[in-house]
Amino acid sequence: MATELQPAPHLKEERLRSEDIYHGRILDITRDTVLLENGTEALREVVHHPGGACVVPLTADGCVLMVRQFRYPHHAETLELPAGKLESGEAPLQCAVRELKEEVGGEAEKLEPLGSLFPTPAYDEEVIYMYLARQITETHAQSLDEDEFLDVVRLPLAEAVQMVMDDRIKDAKTQIALLKTAFLLQNEQNH
Repeated sequence: MATELQPAPHLKEERLRSEDIYHGRILDITRDTVLLENGTEALREVVHHPGGACVVPLTADGCVLMVRQFRYPHHAETLELPAGKLESGEAPLQCAVRELKEEVGGEAEKLEPLGSLFPTPAYDEEVIYMYLARQITETHAQSLDEDEFLDVVRLPLAEAVQMVMDDRIKDAKTQIALLKTAFLLQNEQNH
């Protein structure tokens, strides 16, 4: 039986003031003054991001379609699941379907929610929604943004999970979604 965590009424912060710091193409930043539970004030810098979706494209032969790309903030190549930012008014499921088609040229007959995650809850309000895509059809060419360059990599799920455990996959959403997928499939086999 799962333990249900009840909210702690005292663990709250009330925003008193908010100052716009930066408005960008992908995110905005504010500096908020908050009232703490002990009556004192504190500053909170908050990144405002529309959120995103990632998808685990699982092929019939147990492989995952992933993307390898260069990530400028870390000056390194990363291996990630197809993912993208939610467009204005777009539902997370629609975003997952769009990114699957754009980044790996695939469509799925079945998309299952794997939950959501807060990638950096201390200062970022972003939420990433995760999906497992099954019954993949790989018939479409990639349709990348003009500033997007990536390679599609096909890996057995077990190998991708081992890469997470060996610290060779650094991306948080990819780690979590792959591990949740492996756990889900293991439970399906045991029942």
